[in-house]
Amino acid sequence: MLGPKTRLPLRTFVRARWIAESINQLLPALQLGGNLVRARLVARRGVPGPLAGASVVVDITLHLLAQLVFTVLGVGLLLLLVGSPPLAGAVIAGLLVTVAAVAAFYLVQRRGVLGAMARALARVVRSSDWASLSSRAEAMDGWIDRLYRERRDICLSGAWHVLSWLLGASEIWLALRLLGHPVSIATAVVIESLGEALRTAAFAIPGALGVQEGGFVVLGSVFGFGPDLSIALSLTKRLRELCLGVPGLIAWQLETASGAARARAER
Repeated sequence: MLGPKTRLPLRTFVRARWIAESINQLLPALQLGGNLVRARLVARRGVPGPLAGASVVVDITLHLLAQLVFTVLGVGLLLLLVGSPPLAGAVIAGLLVTVAAVAAFYLVQRRGVLGAMARALARVVRSSDWASLSSRAEAMDGWIDRLYRERRDICLSGAWHVLSWLLGASEIWLALRLLGHPVSIATAVVIESLGEALRTAAFAIPGALGVQEGGFVVLGSVFGFGPDLSIALSLTKRLRELCLGVPGLIAWQLETASGAARARAER
């Protein structure tokens, strides 16, 4: 999302998001590298750097908040469908930790911490480069505050994020049907919501390799799936990530090469 007076074609946002997700899912980028690239791609389209960065920070917050809503829905459905399985306590504890983390992330943004940290570093380093960084960080803090005041856009963006998580559940539902083990959409929501929560918690592991598979095996056992079916389900999601992610990485390299060529031509 961007400010109300800054509009770019939808294809620009789709391309930037596609490339960012490809990087985050397939490379050891700690779920941060793709977002930095996304801000840079948007800035190349004429958006001021502080606004591009602020927009990505706010979007990450909305993404986490939507996932939190989706996870709460999944936990509620889990308790409704299965009662109180052995992993319920761990799931609820993880949910509370996530709530605290998202709240802390939001408060840090609203307190203008980025600008404060940059100013402190500028005083220590005493460099013109750090002074420039400080001014950009303060501008980014200002844009973050302005974006959060656009309540209509914030709510609309949040709704789209929740919808995207629900579409992910439809992927689980369809995959299990094709694998010969159809389930209800409620069961698919539980598996998708808790599986994605595990992936987010394992952000330091590239692609959450092993974490997703282990999580699916545990969740599958709750609903009577064998380990073979759970692993097969995980592999179908991996296949989709590769089919979308590899072209995304190629598009990123082409974009980088194009930008470097333009920079050389302007010298």
